[in-house]
Amino acid sequence: MNAPDVVVITGMSGSGRTQALHVFEDMGYYCIDNLPPRLLLDLAGMVGINAGVGRHLAVTCDLRSQGLFDDLADSLASLTDHEMSYRVVFLDASDEVLVRRYNENRRRHPIAYEGEEVAHAVARERALLADVKAHADLVIDTTSLTTRALTAQLRRVFSELTEQQLLEVHVFSFGFKHGLPAEADLMIDVRFLPNPFYEPELRDLNGNDAAVARYVLDNTAGQDFLAAWEKLLDTVMPGYVAEGKSLLSIAVGCTGGQHRSVAIANVTAAHLSELGYRVSISHRDLPKAARG
Repeated sequence: MNAPDVVVITGMSGSGRTQALHVFEDMGYYCIDNLPPRLLLDLAGMVGINAGVGRHLAVTCDLRSQGLFDDLADSLASLTDHEMSYRVVFLDASDEVLVRRYNENRRRHPIAYEGEEVAHAVARERALLADVKAHADLVIDTTSLTTRALTAQLRRVFSELTEQQLLEVHVFSFGFKHGLPAEADLMIDVRFLPNPFYEPELRDLNGNDAAVARYVLDNTAGQDFLAAWEKLLDTVMPGYVAEGKSLLSIAVGCTGGQHRSVAIANVTAAHLSELGYRVSISHRDLPKAARG
């Protein structure tokens, strides 16, 4: 299905609205928390929803403001009048679980009166939201749902990308002598491979040059490593996808970040692209004058 222009996330307080909004943010939606519904049309226009730019909007709405839902139907109708599609997602959970979540977090329920028990506030909120739930396009019960499962369910329904494309992968090369990259999720050291620095005709080239790439890869050590490295990636990448990870950084390091790491980073990015992941590549230390 095509992703709707606007997604309104509502439901019981403590049912996971904030977590859901984070999922939409990771999917590339423009996200706003606790928006009065009457501002939906104006906000959609401001972010260019109907301007043909392919942007989508996700907002959460709750009962923290008096009469917040009085104009929800009119606001949704105005979106239709302006040829914008929408879906309303209602998140729910059992009263027992909602009360426990608030007690464990020691947070005040957003609509609780002074001195009111959480259970009473939950019951009152449920009654106020009955009509909204009845007219929602999708109701998700998070009583026994993990954050990972909620993420997967929302992605299946609202993302136009495949699960692999939802994981943005950044592959980059670096040189150990210029410092370790703090942002790396995975890091591989390729300093054991043949070093083009010691070949006079290759020293002033880098891993983007075909001659250097051949020197690094067209040998037993290079081929054995590449086969094992790609097998490792083929094993771990589906796990990151299943975990709902949205961004993964893979760092490939050699001594100076000029030859071996650049060549291996390039073939790593190519391999992952062939598997359907969204891949970007950079070479952190390539501009540096020092070689090796």
